[in-house]
Amino acid sequence: MTRHRLRLGVNIDHVATIRNARGGAHPDPVRAARLAAAAGADGVTAHLREDRRHISDDDIRRLMNEIDLPLNLEMAATDEMLEVALRHRPHAACIVPERREERTTENGLDVAGANLDLASYADRLARAGVRVSLFINPDERQVEAAHETGAPVVELHAGTYCEAAAGWARDAELERIERAAARASELGVECHAGHGLSFGTTGPIAAIPDIVELNIGHFLVGEAIFGGLESAITRMRALMDNARASATGARSA
Repeated sequence: MTRHRLRLGVNIDHVATIRNARGGAHPDPVRAARLAAAAGADGVTAHLREDRRHISDDDIRRLMNEIDLPLNLEMAATDEMLEVALRHRPHAACIVPERREERTTENGLDVAGANLDLASYADRLARAGVRVSLFINPDERQVEAAHETGAPVVELHAGTYCEAAAGWARDAELERIERAAARASELGVECHAGHGLSFGTTGPIAAIPDIVELNIGHFLVGEAIFGGLESAITRMRALMDNARASATGARSA
């Protein structure tokens, strides 16, 4: 697979979480998307949950109408969310598992054992010009099952890696991600990664040549409290670029 510049997608969900905690219009996630663009992000991610706990339908409308960056709409595999995606036609739709009681997405889709007709969702979205990705755990079997649905992209759940203690446990999770990304590349499936990434955990993931996009949100919004959103994104962008460049140089040597 042709190697690409490592892209950064910024998830703005939790700007909306803060807004909704108080009510009203501030802070505005659309303003956050503009700041992300100015700081070097390549795209914006927003998860329209079934219970609308953070991003709202109006946020999606405004992001489509007011932001030049491509929008990646995270969504559950439901008829309601499919209708939303087909109405707005974002650049991409990432299908994720969703449980109302969870605080955040806890796992990847079990594509290999799913009772959901993910191939049908992927087909209908693709016919509408929406690029489909499936959010999965870093497991070669799940990558192969995702490929069989016809989805052109997978996003690997990096949360277990990020939460593992530094040392052998984290190294083992990193190896799982590397193997899954390599399998995706073999199958011609574009590979992304996300969930839980921070300044301390992003470098080794950014160095994996088969991963072409990272989606990062909660950490950047949290860092914005202390130093500003543009500063946090600029630092993450530089960290990603340096890690990729160092890894490329090492492989060339």
